[in-house]
Amino acid sequence: MKILNEVKFTMPSLSLNEAVARAAVSSLLVQYDPTVEELSDIRTAVSEAVTNSIVHGYRHKSGNIEITVRLIEPREIYIKIRDKGCGIADIDRAMEPLFTTAPEEERSGLGFSVMSSFMDKLKVKSEVDNGTTVIMRKKLKSHDE
Repeated sequence: MKILNEVKFTMPSLSLNEAVARAAVSSLLVQYDPTVEELSDIRTAVSEAVTNSIVHGYRHKSGNIEITVRLIEPREIYIKIRDKGCGIADIDRAMEPLFTTAPEEERSGLGFSVMSSFMDKLKVKSEVDNGTTVIMRKKLKSHDE
């Protein structure tokens, strides 16, 4: 795996920073000249992961969200989003469509399903009281396709 470029940053778990995460990932991704659909898919997946950290990971508390974005040869993007929040006790259950730990906030429980549908690979690691790490990867089409 050859990393062509990489950005790492940490931001507070504020809902307005969801847009910052999308913009930062998009800014690096444009180096691959993605299609509008690819850019939209990745931005949506990043939004879902960051929202999960804010709403579910920190649950009305504040903390930091760490984001790593890598451009990997050939034309693949790697995104890691990590929080040090409450963690997930049952990852399999949390990844079921419509399951939510925040029904009082009218959450649909589709975050992981959305991430999975827009990315090629989704891996979730979590430990109760130690946070959650979401790793997503997507191979972009070549301009010949």
